[in-house]
Amino acid sequence: MKTSLWYSLGLRTILCCTALGSFSAPALAQSTGQSTANPQDATNPQGAGENGEGPAQRVNAPLGQVAFSKGSVPPLPQPEALLPDPFGWNTYLRSHGVAIMLDNTNEFGGALTKPTPGYGLRQGSSNAGQYSLETDIDWERLAGITGFSTHAVAVGRYGIPASRMFGDLLMNPSSEIYGSGGNVVVHLVYFYGEETMWHGRLDVAAGRMPLLSDFSANPLYCNFMNNAFCGNPKASSDNTTHSSYPDAVWSARVRVRPTQATYIQTGVYFSQAGIYGVQQYRTGFKLNGADINGEAIPVEAGWEPSFKHGTLPGHYKVGYVWDTAEHNDNYYDMNGNSFVLSGLSPRKIHGSWSAWALADQMVYHHPGGTPNAGVTVLGGAYFNNEQTQTRAQWYGIGVLDRGFWKSRPLDAMGVNFAYVRASGRLSKTQALQLQYGEPLQNGAYGVQRFGMVLEAMYQIHVYRGITFAPDFQYFWNPGLQPNLRDAAMLGFKAHIQMF
Repeated sequence: MKTSLWYSLGLRTILCCTALGSFSAPALAQSTGQSTANPQDATNPQGAGENGEGPAQRVNAPLGQVAFSKGSVPPLPQPEALLPDPFGWNTYLRSHGVAIMLDNTNEFGGALTKPTPGYGLRQGSSNAGQYSLETDIDWERLAGITGFSTHAVAVGRYGIPASRMFGDLLMNPSSEIYGSGGNVVVHLVYFYGEETMWHGRLDVAAGRMPLLSDFSANPLYCNFMNNAFCGNPKASSDNTTHSSYPDAVWSARVRVRPTQATYIQTGVYFSQAGIYGVQQYRTGFKLNGADINGEAIPVEAGWEPSFKHGTLPGHYKVGYVWDTAEHNDNYYDMNGNSFVLSGLSPRKIHGSWSAWALADQMVYHHPGGTPNAGVTVLGGAYFNNEQTQTRAQWYGIGVLDRGFWKSRPLDAMGVNFAYVRASGRLSKTQALQLQYGEPLQNGAYGVQRFGMVLEAMYQIHVYRGITFAPDFQYFWNPGLQPNLRDAAMLGFKAHIQMF
């Protein structure tokens, strides 16, 4: 007998809650999104990313890349792991539709240059890291619920990025794995249910999700460790209504793939005023909506071609997001004058916006290599409303080469560059604050105008599930502050996928 629609929807809701409960018991961590669209590609890791990049991976998987031969749910992520099947439990769980992944990421950096004197800055080094646990459940295989799956991630974070020591206060952090973890052993990142229909033509998700896991995301960026790149252009998280990993909000998202190589997606994300703060988000398990202050509504369209008989994949996406929250103006008070000069509070602006264009294209495939072996060029641009956000514009360009060395087919090297311009209104406000001896907005050491960062890395595949990437970074105008000396850093990014 067929189950009624309402009964089926109710059952899905119950199973979402059940999945969360079974997931949250171990006091463990977040996972690193090394998921691949096809299980046979699991031996070719995408890099030293973190668990939880699954949503971005699924956005970047066109219809022809996903095999639905055994059901309606896309294959569960199966990254290369240090312990691929301890005591056979992984095979058993996966045969019943359950995937559990545990990993650890560490990002170390040390300054090679002396900082600007007179600001209390110092030359130093630091490590930032994260352990994480990801659970994905295929309920079609486990309980016969066609097309339904659930996903959950939790993390524990520690350390700080060394770039703070020479004055970059989170404009382009040298370690992307830092922040918003609540300083607790277990911090819930997200949990949501997903329904996939018509062999991937329609995909609907609802639950606790970060907006930026699906929108303006590119998993290739997390081969790098500077937060200007991984996992989204840093300008995307200026607006707190654009919820970002490792914090999520109540939301719903729908993705349609009208053709094999195109998609369009949109959603509603209920923004929360306390996001990233310890009062509302310390553990991530405070699930009430008491501080919901608006909605963010993103729209993104993508084209994902594959040239030269399928050996040169590419991803091109454009998007726009509008929100309904109230924001402080970066310069004006309610009377249209500078709030620095008037002494009044900044005026409130109802709603703000951002727009983006991102692309990556493999331009050369190494003969005889895996599908991911080749030279990929990536770049993009991100634009924010200067009235309300710190970064007005972000531009990036980079190249990633994996599998260039036949004797080391899983090694990779890459270079990435980003230019960031501050909001003109913010710069004017800070100039006035500096003139009148007031503390500068954002805790800046000088007027924020523009900055650049260059990163170069070589990713070594040490052993199955283990990568180690020596990393060099150079900062022009750290923190977008021309009054600070340029800075150079040397460090590494290490990733271990346990299972």
